[in-house]
Amino acid sequence: MAEPLRSNRDFRLLWLSGLFAALGGQMSAIALPLLILKETGSPVQAGAVGTVAVCAVLITMLPGGVMADRVERRRLMRLCDAGSLAAVTALAVAVWNGHAPMALVLLVATSGAVLNSFYAPAAFGLMRAVVPPDQMGTATARLQARTSTARLIGPLVGGALFGVHEALPFTAQFLGLFLSTACVALVRTRSEARTRAGSVFSRRELTAGLSFLWQLPYLRTVLLVFGLGMNFSFGALTFTALAVFSDSGRSGLGGGFVITCVSAGALVGALVAPRFAAERHVGTLVVLTCWSCVATAAVLAWLSSPLAAGLLCAFCMCLSTVASIGFLSTLLVVTPEERIGRVQSAAGFLSSIVQPFGPLAGGFLLTTLDSGAAFCVIGGVLAVSATVVTLSPSVRAGAGASAGTPDAAGAGASAGTPDAAAKQRSAGAPGPAEGAAATPRTPDGPGPEPAGTAPARPAADPERAAAGPAPDTAGPGAP
Repeated sequence: MAEPLRSNRDFRLLWLSGLFAALGGQMSAIALPLLILKETGSPVQAGAVGTVAVCAVLITMLPGGVMADRVERRRLMRLCDAGSLAAVTALAVAVWNGHAPMALVLLVATSGAVLNSFYAPAAFGLMRAVVPPDQMGTATARLQARTSTARLIGPLVGGALFGVHEALPFTAQFLGLFLSTACVALVRTRSEARTRAGSVFSRRELTAGLSFLWQLPYLRTVLLVFGLGMNFSFGALTFTALAVFSDSGRSGLGGGFVITCVSAGALVGALVAPRFAAERHVGTLVVLTCWSCVATAAVLAWLSSPLAAGLLCAFCMCLSTVASIGFLSTLLVVTPEERIGRVQSAAGFLSSIVQPFGPLAGGFLLTTLDSGAAFCVIGGVLAVSATVVTLSPSVRAGAGASAGTPDAAGAGASAGTPDAAAKQRSAGAPGPAEGAAATPRTPDGPGPEPAGTAPARPAADPERAAAGPAPDTAGPGAP
């Protein structure tokens, strides 16, 4: 019998590592745009840092997955930690000296995004080696609860520290990364692919994870509809609610309440997921989440109440987080060990690629329509996604039905072997066998984040790295 997670030394170290990094990253994420505004007075430059970071993530995400399947994963994580510490140290020293050049800020943001693209799939693979398959659902829920807690606390602490001295949030991030690095260094487990991936720049290797996901109908449908379509739509929904209930920016109280409720919903979902055995009911949870978002948009179209908006969005986020945890747990189990880095990065890529456009679409709707009509249009898009997942045979059948198909086996998956079948059963998949690693800026997300910058190596948890409705991204289908 496997030891309980509370007795699993390496899991505790990885949990603490992510906590320290997440808290530091959230503090700097709120402080960095404030610093740029203070130094330059230009909102455009403040926004440019976030744009550069997002572009860097999208460009390097797939190569990062290949690298995680080429080298020993704990070693790769340690190298990324060293690079992140160097970048954050340079920024903290510059701020303490009274001036942080824009070039340095862009370099730190870009390097942090690139290192995170390599760190996240390596953490995903190491987590699979540390946690037994039958405990993956509980482990993923605990990781998600940790990240949600950091997202609630980190910005408040970071803002308060910035008010005392602008260098303090970056110093706190340095300390968090230092402690995170120490925790990873103490992990004893090693994780290395039995069959190493080829060249990082090989088209075949870059698309290997996408090919695996595409050949499994269940994963393909959930990722494209729930991880991509719903992610986009929920991002538009929450941004529209933020704008409407903030009175177009004249008062932040109502909009801030909505976003706080979304974060609280993510935390509650992570805490209750183990009690619902989320990995056994992912198909049902995905459908419920989609239709809950439709109902929320419909209510907000005629009810102008920040309290109602906050509670409804929190409920959607809670359901989404539970579904995401179940999906991620199954994705961890059914993915072949030698391909896990590339599959994680591919799932994160699919879920992340539309994130910047949800708020943009919400803003466009508000400029051309009144708020009620904007919510109706968003609700219509959500309803299309909900209908697709409701009627999809692959979602009803679950992951196990497609995991043993010849196509999946031909993609390099050993899903048809007795070992893989046992793993699928231990995942508790409904149907013939069913299902986000813990979640990746998931892999690692319904919960919109205010547009901001990427801290140098933000907490790259397995649960944030995968696709599925993860709370730390901008929609119910985020990684």
